[in-house]
Amino acid sequence: MEILTAKEVSFSYINRFQRVDALKGVSCGFETGKAYAIVGKSGSGKTTLLSLLAGLETPTEGEVLFEGRSLSALDRDEYRRDSAAVIYQSLNLFPLLTAEENVMFPLKLMKLEKDEAMRRARAALLSVGIGEDKFKRLPSRLSGGEQQRVAIARAVSAQSRIILADEPTGNLDITNGNQVVSILLRLAHEEGRCVIIVTHDLEIAAQTDEVFMMKDGVLERGLQV
Repeated sequence: MEILTAKEVSFSYINRFQRVDALKGVSCGFETGKAYAIVGKSGSGKTTLLSLLAGLETPTEGEVLFEGRSLSALDRDEYRRDSAAVIYQSLNLFPLLTAEENVMFPLKLMKLEKDEAMRRARAALLSVGIGEDKFKRLPSRLSGGEQQRVAIARAVSAQSRIILADEPTGNLDITNGNQVVSILLRLAHEEGRCVIIVTHDLEIAAQTDEVFMMKDGVLERGLQV
């Protein structure tokens, strides 16, 4: 059963020069326990689609459904806090918080007790390969790959069933990139999460269960790989 569905979704915006139709009637669905890739060239609409799936934007037409309910009828901040975690290419780690504190942050928003938040944060960090010796380090004292794993741990710790990753390997070398992809695939296949990866890398896309191709705001096709 699909946990997340886009139904005839379109999205347009107007800049000072023109109207831009970023998405045009896109329909697709996503299930838990599977990893998906949304691929396409820059400007194809893939990141816009991710933003709509995350509830960061509202469709101009159509709707995005979470467990059969339109996101427009839900508290979207609560949806992202409890059900859909976004991993940004820019990571969005707090520079003055340690790795452990960064992962604990959303748990505090969920009103978890400090001890429970710390327990979950440490377990999440260990699960993505961040050792105890790095729990107290600021992001600036971590490598790029380690920072990306902290960002993933933050999503994991909140136990979100949907993981939305925007170019998660874009700033990493091949080795670190492969490690990050392996973690995301494990979250889908072993922990039963719905993982959606926006990427321009076809080698990464080929490792997922289903690939959605975007071109000029249109979903061209879905490929089983």
